[in-house]
Amino acid sequence: MKVFTDVLTDPVYIQSHKPDSAFRKFLKSMIRDERDLPFLYLTIELTFTLLPLAILLFLPLPTWLWWTAAAAFTVLNNFRYKGPFGLMLHCTSHRVFFVKKYQLLNHYLPWVIGPLFGQTPETYYSHHIGMHHPENNMPDDDSCTMPYQRDSIRGFSRYLGSFFFAGVVHLAMYFIKKNRKKLLVRSVRGEMLYILMCIGLSFVNFPATLVVFILPFVISRIIMMLGNWAQHAFICAGDPDNSYKNSITCINTKYNHKCWNDGYHISHHIKPSMHWTEHPHYFRKTLHEYIENEAIVFDGIHFLHVWLWLMTKRYDLLAKHYVNIGNRFSSDEEVMAFLKQRTKKIDLANIPAASVAAA
Repeated sequence: MKVFTDVLTDPVYIQSHKPDSAFRKFLKSMIRDERDLPFLYLTIELTFTLLPLAILLFLPLPTWLWWTAAAAFTVLNNFRYKGPFGLMLHCTSHRVFFVKKYQLLNHYLPWVIGPLFGQTPETYYSHHIGMHHPENNMPDDDSCTMPYQRDSIRGFSRYLGSFFFAGVVHLAMYFIKKNRKKLLVRSVRGEMLYILMCIGLSFVNFPATLVVFILPFVISRIIMMLGNWAQHAFICAGDPDNSYKNSITCINTKYNHKCWNDGYHISHHIKPSMHWTEHPHYFRKTLHEYIENEAIVFDGIHFLHVWLWLMTKRYDLLAKHYVNIGNRFSSDEEVMAFLKQRTKKIDLANIPAASVAAA
């Protein structure tokens, strides 16, 4: 295990005192928060890389050129941009990106760039903002991890299968139950239009449709559920609605630089609209809350590590990167026992009544 030394290497906003170029001033004028300027740069980069490659794949190219473009699209999509884009979409779902003058551009990410990553338009927003955060991994949350053994491949497979094949149906049923008609329409509309688009384009050019839309869709759904599983794998059965006790935080990791401090999942659930650059400050400021609530913090790893080590039951590696805030534990063995307790399957019928009422 590790000791927290008050050192955080994760990104925070540092205002530049250099004069802005005319182009930078113009870009700043387009967005609501200048701290999101990296999002705009990424959006421009995606517009001039992935989007042209996607169009190129639907053109009648020589075989060698088509395969070159397909390889470039797949590598860039999955290894360079998937994480940064996915978490940019996440951040801009919580906080409106463009100012009122350019408000139409708020649809550009979910409707134009998002489909290239397998994100069906507005379904992510509806699921994440409309259901996941309000329910906070409690039973009404379709992505709830509680009823599964969370260090089990079989448990994760059941969880993934349920979301992959019936997720949008469960989401629609949730919105019907909650009488949230607008979110119901947005989620189902985006999903159905994406499916219909894939079917139609398959008749035009199936190989291109497979590379540009179908494979990214499959990979995206797997990655999203893998991430949510890791984020909500360690749950206190006696207080499951407590964000300190049903989520985790990953600090001092390159992932936070690439994916906009996504590792700070506890503080994200506590303050969903907090700007991504503020999480390290908030963590340090509220460390006493983490200690009092026995929150789980890892150092130097991210959610993929957590998921992989849970699936392989490498609690020793998890304990090695566990941050012993408050000096609660005296050995890695104690940490391992604590983590194992938090991953046990929870019978939803035994959830404390107060937690269910709060949800």
